[in-house]
Amino acid sequence: MRNLQETHLNRARASLRQALSWYGYLRKSGQLSSNPELAGLVKPELEALNSTLNKLDSSIIRIAAFGLVSRGKSAVLNALLGDKILQTGPLNGVTQWPRSVRWQPGGKVLVELIDTPGLDEIEGELRADMARVVVHQADLILFVVSGDITRTEYQALLELRQAQKPLILVFNKIDLYPDTDQGTIYQNLQQLGAGHPQAKPLLPDEIVMVAAEPAPMEVRVEWTDGRVSYEWETPPPQVDELKQTILNILNREGRSLLALNALIQARDAEAAIAQKTIDLREQEAEDIIWQFTKYKALAVMLNPIAFLDILGGTVADLALIRALARLYGLPMTSYQAGKILKTILFSSGGLLLGELGSSFLLGLGKSTAAITSGDNPSNITAFAGSAIAQAGIAGYGAYSVGKAAQVYLEKGCTWGQLGASSVIQEILSQVDQNTILYRLRQELGIKY
Repeated sequence: MRNLQETHLNRARASLRQALSWYGYLRKSGQLSSNPELAGLVKPELEALNSTLNKLDSSIIRIAAFGLVSRGKSAVLNALLGDKILQTGPLNGVTQWPRSVRWQPGGKVLVELIDTPGLDEIEGELRADMARVVVHQADLILFVVSGDITRTEYQALLELRQAQKPLILVFNKIDLYPDTDQGTIYQNLQQLGAGHPQAKPLLPDEIVMVAAEPAPMEVRVEWTDGRVSYEWETPPPQVDELKQTILNILNREGRSLLALNALIQARDAEAAIAQKTIDLREQEAEDIIWQFTKYKALAVMLNPIAFLDILGGTVADLALIRALARLYGLPMTSYQAGKILKTILFSSGGLLLGELGSSFLLGLGKSTAAITSGDNPSNITAFAGSAIAQAGIAGYGAYSVGKAAQVYLEKGCTWGQLGASSVIQEILSQVDQNTILYRLRQELGIKY
């Protein structure tokens, strides 16, 4: 298991280094420096890629606690730390901003615990933005509840699960509930905590019951002189099960968690770079597509030889894809362009294959008309009709290829042998059913 985790970590590092090397090439080649607007737009994403790689190298696992107000998020983290470092209190909203504390459980793994404000506090949009930033950084999420899940909590849980991060549901304040109520609430949390009606109930590692800051208890004291008094004492926190669960997860799949989160961040950063690039150069791309549409239509119309019609049209499509790739600053060889064209042909449901087939048939008719036009002038009309029909099909096909290539170049930047999406898929395909990462694999399957 440890060897597999190291493999996942190394694959993630290689994926990020490949991405950074390419964007470094763009700088050196002048494609970014010659376009200051684009360079400024993608600067945050490039910094995020560098930061993510540095985090991988430091091997610090970030665990963030989320929940509504008064659920005891800060108290849970304090109990894990064994000291009241994070401020707690009886009033709502004691935690106003995310706070981080280093934790080294078992003396081996280095963890950063992140405390967050309540998800349902005032200044909702600001808090939501903060939550998104923290979720993006976290490798593992603790969602703290203190009883049956409310409608607001369930909605917050669904939103957190959309971040594609492993999550532990922490049922806090169990000291306030009788054992029978605890059992009923636990069963409800098992089903609701999965966050999807089709998902399987939570595994034992995904839901833990704790009492981070137990309520004081009245204790009867009998003195030697016969006096009886009553005092209030606070029981010690009950978080050993949560601590052990976290340690088990970190030992079993901690490095894989690191790798997966880094790849998700890299995938999002690269997708944002592609989207910004395409948005900025939208008009230029449209001009290129229409230019190649006209060229292909004219070339096919004026060429009297059927086989050369099809070959010339295919060459024009490949040239269009390469032109778009150069415009967006993406590497593209003839071999890769050919592979993209095959993908486009299959994904278009046979539309372009139909174009090639129709072009071939019309091309034969056009060639025959051209050959026999000297004997019968009326064949010139047949030649023109075939040529115009074939040009229309070719032009429409070129435009379809161009628009499909835009989508592929935007979405396909994270695929390939070491692309972030490819390595994410690779890691999730190798996880064991008894791991918390397996839940993420299920959720991705449901989502896609």
